[in-house]
Amino acid sequence: MLEEALEHLVKGIVEHPDDVRVRARRIRTGRVLEVRVHPDDLGKVIGRGGRTAKALRTVVNALSNGKYVRIDLVDLEEAR
Repeated sequence: MLEEALEHLVKGIVEHPDDVRVRARRIRTGRVLEVRVHPDDLGKVIGRGGRTAKALRTVVNALSNGKYVRIDLVDLEEAR
């Protein structure tokens, strides 16, 4: 559920919504949600001073029912 919610939020921000991918990985302390976006959209997802990224993390943490969730933002070119 967290992956779908985060993907929906990010797709509403970016200019290339078809390039948005969210992948979940389990770690010992919780989960990591890795968000991959088009390189031109990375700045929009991070926002000025990291405000948009912080807001996304706040929403996802509110939906996580107190479980640890980390969000990593990656552009598609860096991921290759």
